[in-house]
Amino acid sequence: MELYDVMRTTGAVRRFTDDPVPDDVLERILDNARFAPTGGNRQGTHVIVIRDDKTRKALADLSVTGARRYTAQVKNGEYPWNPTKPMKVTPEEVAATAAGPYLPFMYCGAVLLICVDLNVCAAFDQHLDRIGLIAGASVYPFVWNVLLAARNEGLGGALATVTVAEEPRVKELLGIPEDYAIAALLPIGKPVKQVRKLTRKPVSEIATRERFDGEPFTAG
Repeated sequence: MELYDVMRTTGAVRRFTDDPVPDDVLERILDNARFAPTGGNRQGTHVIVIRDDKTRKALADLSVTGARRYTAQVKNGEYPWNPTKPMKVTPEEVAATAAGPYLPFMYCGAVLLICVDLNVCAAFDQHLDRIGLIAGASVYPFVWNVLLAARNEGLGGALATVTVAEEPRVKELLGIPEDYAIAALLPIGKPVKQVRKLTRKPVSEIATRERFDGEPFTAG
């Protein structure tokens, strides 16, 4: 596919057919995705390819914690898991909420769990009084490359993070070292319905000249 077409049609896919994703296709996806930039070119990413049904079921079970709160907050009109706005629903309300539509997509062609070695991340924002973001620069370009490469292969996936709410238990399940962080779970498979066109805000609404409150950026 042409690059811009891939970029404009790589949406989140959460419903998959039963078609398998062969190892050679997954290897080709990862072989191309690995050229994503990382801080200092230290390449601290690690991918776990998960096909075993018992492991997937365990991951789905561990996703319930995050999914319940996500669903409860959405139903309450909140931005779920937001780091600046305190949760308004009670723990009792969260516990009584069904997990929502976030777990079935664990069952697809393959699940990729992507970790990053914190020993090689330059977290320039670690002392700021806000949630840390910068360390993600050493892993999320790779994650997005995986999704772009999957789209190019006629496959789809979704950048899922709900399981990270139970990161210690996921690490124990998969033997992940303590100094690694879980960045994403990517279900990969053949979409039931392929995304053809995505809707996004225009450039004039997301870019400004010179300052955050500057004039909208347009070519004209």
